[in-house]
Amino acid sequence: MFFSKLSISRKILSLGPIILLYISVLNEFDFNYLTFKYFSFNFPYILIFYWSLKGEGRLSYVLVFFAGLINDVVIGLPLGISSLTYLLICVFAVYLRNITLRPSLIKDWFFFLFTILVTSSLFYSIVVIFFNAKVNYYELLFNVLFTFLLYYFFSYIFGYYLNLLRRTND
Repeated sequence: MFFSKLSISRKILSLGPIILLYISVLNEFDFNYLTFKYFSFNFPYILIFYWSLKGEGRLSYVLVFFAGLINDVVIGLPLGISSLTYLLICVFAVYLRNITLRPSLIKDWFFFLFTILVTSSLFYSIVVIFFNAKVNYYELLFNVLFTFLLYYFFSYIFGYYLNLLRRTND
C-alpha cells in the first residue's frame, strides 16, 4: 500500500509542469488591476522554455499545442497563433539543449531573450498584418522585458522542483 501511494505522488509531481501550464493559460493573469500599468509578463513562455530545455521530455509538443489553443480561446485570438508561438519556443529550447556542451544559466537566459524577441515579433506581426489588430508597443516592450527578467527568478524555482523530481525518481 505504501509503494502505491508513493508512485501516485511521483506521478502527480511529474505532471506539475503540465498542470501549471494549463492553469496559466486558463487564467490570463495581469497585474494591471494593481495599478502597475505596464507590469505584465508571459509566464507560459518562461514555463515552456525552461521545461523544454531542462525537463527531459516532461512537456510534450501535443500538450503545448493544446495549451496554445486554449490560450487563444481565453484571450480571443484566432486559433493556432499561440500554439505556433509556443511550439517555436519549444524548438528554440530543444535547439539550445542540443548544441550546449556546458549548461549555463546566463547563456540560457540570454538565449531566452533572443527566443522571446523572435517569437513575439512573429506573433505580433501575424496579428497586425493578417488580423488588423492594434498593438501597444510600450506594453509589448515591457512585457518582453519583464518576461526576460523573471526567467532568471523562475529558473531557480523550477530548478529546485526539477531536483526534487529527480530525487523522487531515484
